[in-house]
Amino acid sequence: MVTACEKKITYICTLKNGTIYMAKIKNIAIIAHVDHGKTTLVDKIMYHCKTFRENENTGDLILDNNDLERERGITITSKNVSVIYKDTKINVIDTPGHADFGGEVERVLNMADGVLLLVDAFEGPMPQTRFVLQKALDLGLKPCVVINKVDKENCTPEEVHEAVFDLMFELGAEEWQLDFPTVYGSAKNNWMSTDWKNPTDSLEPLLDMVIEHIPSHKTEEGTTQMLITSLDFSSFTGRIAIGRLQRGILKTGMNISLVKRDGKIVKSKIKELHVFEGVGRRKVEEVQTGDICALVGLEGFEIGDTVADFENPEGLQTIAIDEPTMSMLFTINDSPFFGKDGKFVTSRHIKDRLTKELEKNLALRVNPTDSADKFMVFGRGVLHLSVLIETMRREGYELQIGQPQVIIKEIDGVKCEPVEEMTIDLPESVSGKAIEMVTLRKGEMLSMEAKGDRMVCKFLIPSRGIIGLRNQLLTATAGEAIMSHRFTEYQPLKGGIPERQNGSLVSMEKGQAIPYSIDKLQDRGKFFVDPGEDIYEGQVIGENSRSDDMAVNVTKTKKLSNVRSSGADDKARIVPAIKFSLEEALEYIQKDEYVEVTPHHIRLRKIYLTEVERKRNKTN
Repeated sequence: MVTACEKKITYICTLKNGTIYMAKIKNIAIIAHVDHGKTTLVDKIMYHCKTFRENENTGDLILDNNDLERERGITITSKNVSVIYKDTKINVIDTPGHADFGGEVERVLNMADGVLLLVDAFEGPMPQTRFVLQKALDLGLKPCVVINKVDKENCTPEEVHEAVFDLMFELGAEEWQLDFPTVYGSAKNNWMSTDWKNPTDSLEPLLDMVIEHIPSHKTEEGTTQMLITSLDFSSFTGRIAIGRLQRGILKTGMNISLVKRDGKIVKSKIKELHVFEGVGRRKVEEVQTGDICALVGLEGFEIGDTVADFENPEGLQTIAIDEPTMSMLFTINDSPFFGKDGKFVTSRHIKDRLTKELEKNLALRVNPTDSADKFMVFGRGVLHLSVLIETMRREGYELQIGQPQVIIKEIDGVKCEPVEEMTIDLPESVSGKAIEMVTLRKGEMLSMEAKGDRMVCKFLIPSRGIIGLRNQLLTATAGEAIMSHRFTEYQPLKGGIPERQNGSLVSMEKGQAIPYSIDKLQDRGKFFVDPGEDIYEGQVIGENSRSDDMAVNVTKTKKLSNVRSSGADDKARIVPAIKFSLEEALEYIQKDEYVEVTPHHIRLRKIYLTEVERKRNKTN
């Protein structure tokens, strides 16, 4: 008796003269704004195509498989899976929704033949929808629109459909791209339909739309060509190159040429070939044109290189990635507590780790500085760089990070800064306060639209103005504001932007924080440390209620004497300490402060630890 799974494999591996042959392959990328339901949709497609056994408990958000993605509930790296539907192999590529991870979207769209554009039926097209759609249209990909979450209250699927058409027209889509098919449904509730008022009981309309409208890869005559768009690592086989075979064939043991980004040619050999099957990979002898495959055994390759013919190599156009807009200083941890938590603390460790990250994180740049233990790291935004820092910290690294700085460019003799389009979704009752905050930071309002009892406000704002804005907005709106932003262009400098109003409370002694001292100093500001926590001189332990920095001693214990007085032994009532997440800490610090990151702690500190040094450098 042949199981369904075996039938599937026998269909894929039809042997013809010892070669593997496949009837039809479709490669689709799922693109959307953050939280519009991409990863959930991929889950449901896999369940519908019976990728797993019935007794297999795989849970939700199967592709968000690393700890950081699960904790934050976001997709950070692009991943691909394959399913089989009606005798067609569909390679599905899941992409991140945040603008900070735009580099991931840009590189994987090169593997796709078409895109599924997912749009929320209530929110409609958002800033990141525009960004990812622009990239797909520029590459000449066929869009299919999925209007998701039609079960939401007050949703307007028809209006959203019109808005998507207007957006495509605005982005310069060609006529054949504007003639896009649409399905409506709810991925969470496992149904899609051509009419949102008539729910079905499965995702068939969506998959039928993919088979009917997404073109198969057009095979061209010529020698082998494959653009490396992604890489993986295995502790057994080393680095693995992933990409779509554009033309020609690839076989196990075949000699190939690697055409580098700069045009240099390196000879290499393929040891193993794998194709994607379900959430895993399967070893094969030969790969068919148009399929996405993984190559083991190549030496010294990078993303953007071309795997080409051994004798007549022809390179493909390499991947164009948008420039970074933000920089941070990474340096070794030289605080009095260095080496207590982490395994990797030297500048050599940090340099090696950043070099390794550059291989797969295309939107990242690392520049050396005049000091051997400091590195300038450039990225797409605070979230992009904080994910790297958080990953390093979990791997056992200790490091310190300076205040995020936007990259200022000189264009035609005028200093220009990056400007972003920002959308804020918040309750109508607090919209006035939010608009005031954004305007103070040189933001210009573009539009304001009521949706139910909420307002959606659009602004153009300098990237400098966004740093630290999220915390203030969440405080002002009792945590209800949803903020998203996308880089648009460089514009002339907008002038000064108000920084943090309050100064810091800085520890003047090394020791343990004593409850008695914290209690007596609570009138001076808010504290970031709990009683009993180890602190050192120069650590920022709180926020001053005034605008200047104040050195305080919270290691002082109560003097014990035999003199008694009424009211002297009151109970200490200590307000709980404010604890920052990594992004909040990076956005909070001033120019003269660092965030100290270790596997178990996030501390804020002054660059110069003693007060004498701080005063000396202030006058300089």
